[in-house]
Amino acid sequence: MTTHTDLPTPQQLVDLAEKAGRAILAIYETDFEVMDKADDSPLTQADLAAHNVLVAGLAELTPDIPVLSEEEKAPEFAVRQSWSRYWIIDPLDGTKEFVNRNGEFTVNVALIDGHQSVLGVVGVPVQDRVFFGDVNSGQALLFQNGKQTPLAGRKAETQIAQHSSVTAVASRSHGGERLEAYLDAVSTEFGGVDRKPMGSSLKLCTLAEGEADIYPRLGPTSEWDIAAADAVLVAAGGCVVTFDGKPMRYNTKDSLLNPEFLALGDASYDWMSRLPTLTPPD
Repeated sequence: MTTHTDLPTPQQLVDLAEKAGRAILAIYETDFEVMDKADDSPLTQADLAAHNVLVAGLAELTPDIPVLSEEEKAPEFAVRQSWSRYWIIDPLDGTKEFVNRNGEFTVNVALIDGHQSVLGVVGVPVQDRVFFGDVNSGQALLFQNGKQTPLAGRKAETQIAQHSSVTAVASRSHGGERLEAYLDAVSTEFGGVDRKPMGSSLKLCTLAEGEADIYPRLGPTSEWDIAAADAVLVAAGGCVVTFDGKPMRYNTKDSLLNPEFLALGDASYDWMSRLPTLTPPD
C-alpha cells in the first residue's frame, strides 16, 4: 500500500485544488466560450486551465507518479495496467453546471493505489470549500475559511428509525425512468425518500457531510468523475459499491467507464439486504 512519506501533505493537496479553483473562477466571471468534445460533452477554457494547474502541481509534488486526466488522451491499458499507483484528475467536474452558472462544479484529484482510491480532494471553487479524504488513515476533513472540520457520514439506522425515510442525492443532468422506478422501490422499503438534486461530485461529498444517505448512479460515469469523492466518502465512513455490493475498483480494464454504482453514507449499515434489485437497462 501507499506510504505517506513520499506523498503531498493534506494542505499541499488542498492548496493545489484551491489554485485550480482560482483558475476556473477567473474564466467563470467572463463571457467564456463553450466547445464540444468528441462525445458532445461541453468543454471550456476553464477545464483546460485547471488541468494545466493540476498537472504542473502534481509533477512538482510527485514527479514519479503518473497522472491520468480527463482532459488528456489516456494511455492504452497495456501501459496503465503496469501502474501500481497514479493520480487521476477531473479538473472541472460538472461542466454543464459551470456553463449554467449554478456553482455546482468541482476540482477533483485522487490517488489510486492497488485499484482503490486511497486519497482524494474535491474543491468547490464557488463555495471556497475543499473536501479531503485519506482512506488509509481514516481522516476526512472539510477545509473552509482557514479551518478544518472533521467529516462523518450519518448513521443510517438512526436516520431511518427517527424519520422513517432516507435522503437520496440525484443528478441534475441524468436520471430517467429507471432511476425513478428504483427510487420508488427504495421509498416503499424505507417509508419515504427525500430528494436532493445536485450536480457533479458534490453528490458524494454531501453523503460524506452527513447530509444524505444514498446516491444511486444509473448510467455512465468515468473513473475520474468519482475517484476523488470516493476517497472522501470512504474516509468519512461511507462506501461506493457496485449494485452487487462490491467496492468500486479502478484501472482494471481497457475502458475508463464505471459500472453503475451506489454511494452510501454509512458503510456499517446492511444496505444490500434492504435495497431493491436494480432493473437492467433495456
